[in-house]
Amino acid sequence: MIDLTILLDGRSEDPLYTQLYQYIKTEILSGKLAAQTRLPSIRALSSHLHISRNTVDLAYQQLIAEGYVQSRPRSGLYVIDLELETLSSSYSSSMNMPKASVQERSAIQYDFRYGDVDAEHFPFSTWRKLSNQSLQMNQQMLVSYGDPIGELGLRNEIANYLHGSRGVNSSPDQIIIGAGIQYLLGIVAGLLGAAINSIAMEEPGYDGARTIFQHNGLPVHPIPLDEDGLNIQKLYESKSRIVYITPSHQFPHGMVMPLAKRMQLLKWAADMNGIIIEDDYDSEFRYVGKPIPSLQGMDTHQRTVYLGTFSKCLLPSLRTAYMVLPPALLELHKKHNYRLYDQTVSQLQQKTLELFMSNGHWEAHIRKMRKVYRQKQMTLISTIKKLMGNQATIIGQDAGLHILLRVHNGMDELELIQTAEKVGVRVYPVSPFWTHPTQAERSMVQIGFGGLSNEDIITGVHALHHAWFNNY
Repeated sequence: MIDLTILLDGRSEDPLYTQLYQYIKTEILSGKLAAQTRLPSIRALSSHLHISRNTVDLAYQQLIAEGYVQSRPRSGLYVIDLELETLSSSYSSSMNMPKASVQERSAIQYDFRYGDVDAEHFPFSTWRKLSNQSLQMNQQMLVSYGDPIGELGLRNEIANYLHGSRGVNSSPDQIIIGAGIQYLLGIVAGLLGAAINSIAMEEPGYDGARTIFQHNGLPVHPIPLDEDGLNIQKLYESKSRIVYITPSHQFPHGMVMPLAKRMQLLKWAADMNGIIIEDDYDSEFRYVGKPIPSLQGMDTHQRTVYLGTFSKCLLPSLRTAYMVLPPALLELHKKHNYRLYDQTVSQLQQKTLELFMSNGHWEAHIRKMRKVYRQKQMTLISTIKKLMGNQATIIGQDAGLHILLRVHNGMDELELIQTAEKVGVRVYPVSPFWTHPTQAERSMVQIGFGGLSNEDIITGVHALHHAWFNNY
């Protein structure tokens, strides 16, 4: 139930109930009162607006009569889904097209969205148990704002994990926790802002990062890719002193930057007195070759900001990410009073995650999810190769939770997406990852597989093959 705050004019020629009815009707038609929203009770609204119950009752009766709301016994008044009602009335009289068919034909059954994860294997019972344990440990602590950079216990766990898994060298004091990579990138952009003329980024690259930099007034200089990642020579030529990069799994093309090129990039930072922003967003999921240490762990000059997230291994809805600041930027963080920013991740969630890591559940979960996602990736790739053969080229299959697919059927990006939707499958564009979308490859789409079952992946690819190659 919601509150309705309305300015009613007692001097108007329109009665108060008419004014109230017109207001609610307008809110419904504009979408501000969504379908299935419960309206306040007659008693509650009359008390809130200081008007008689009869006035509210008359307005509600008019809304019911005109079909904007419906009364549910012992429950209340609810806004009707006008869009669904329109479909129903349009098609209910047709014997050849029942009203459900329109929704069925337009429904997306297989959504290959990158960023979706496998919720089926998330240890909800363990998380619930640890969350309850956190509530019982120190209730006074959990109702306070907490440490602005994150709770020390969780920062200790993250530091230990990163050192063992990614070779990151840091103390807990260098780690800052925040609600997502983009929030943390906003802090980095603020720290660097006045000191730089532009920021270099991979082209194509993560559009979420590009937007954060642009919103903070930082011009973005796109740097083209080689087969093994960022073109270092073009980076030198750009004269930028800051570079944002995804070396462990380039987004979106998926290549893994080899050790030799990582050394070249670190040399660039030393030569240019520059800063590397290393986004290690899904480094846990590498399927080919030996793991390569993070740039931060190889950086003897301490010029690398390291970013990571729990969104891919756990759940995006947890909104928990972290960054490791080099000493120079950590001093700027203190100097410019960034500790006045309140922590954006709840203490309860931080404490639960700390217990999840300290009790060994985190690493066990990663090991399990590597197998789960590896199987899904193999299912996706093998099905594409079996059905499409040389009619499609798979790009970026060595790591991560998505691939790019270059389709050789003459369709452009938009046509591929729209044709797929006609058979209930959603795939995604690649052009937004380019600074200038018109320069993107014409016939390429992004396919994520984390949120689908193996069976749905197979069925979804069969539907794509039918849509793209059988003159659907």
